[in-house]
Amino acid sequence: MEALLNSVEARVLGALVEKQITTPDYYPLTLNGLTTACNQKSNRFPVVAFDEKTVVRAQESLRDKELVRMVSGADMRVPKYYHLFVERFELTPPQVAVLCVLMLRGPQTTGEIRGRSGRLYEFADLGEVEQTLKALSECDGGAMVMQLERQPGRKEARYAHLLCGEPETVAEEEGEGPIEPAALELRADNERIATLEEKVIALRDELAVLQRAFEEFKGQF
Repeated sequence: MEALLNSVEARVLGALVEKQITTPDYYPLTLNGLTTACNQKSNRFPVVAFDEKTVVRAQESLRDKELVRMVSGADMRVPKYYHLFVERFELTPPQVAVLCVLMLRGPQTTGEIRGRSGRLYEFADLGEVEQTLKALSECDGGAMVMQLERQPGRKEARYAHLLCGEPETVAEEEGEGPIEPAALELRADNERIATLEEKVIALRDELAVLQRAFEEFKGQF
């Protein structure tokens, strides 16, 4: 498929997709929540440090492309954002999981995709991952993923998404190798901690909104 997104838009869209599934109680996301999701250090490669202006520009572009919408109302202190990615491309849950991991983590092997998508979708085995990748590479509107050439020292080839076009040079996460069961358990623990951290941030946002509302209420007297 032709390039639809730039790298910033892919990170913003991937973060929205992830948070809808992993922290539905705090979705749609505020601008602060979305920026935090883009910049979190766990489950991201590369790690970025976007400011809110960068995220605003990206979500405005995604809205123009009908991939994101903003919702606001009298009962909301700040606007919130949600994605239309699944509806736009008519994706299945396993396809959503694969594309989300590739958008947030960069190119992955089938084993890495399965090991890193547990919070998004539980693949039964590597065969289901391979079937999902095959389906995504044969989409009617154009392939959404591609297999990269196997790198020296690696036993398996990696897959990349094509939402930003075909990758020219693909960096690899430092120190990443085959995922062992113990590493998967540690990663799951880290992901649970990351989820708790995200909930704390969301609660802080809600508290700040309540404090502002209380100050406005006091100002009426």
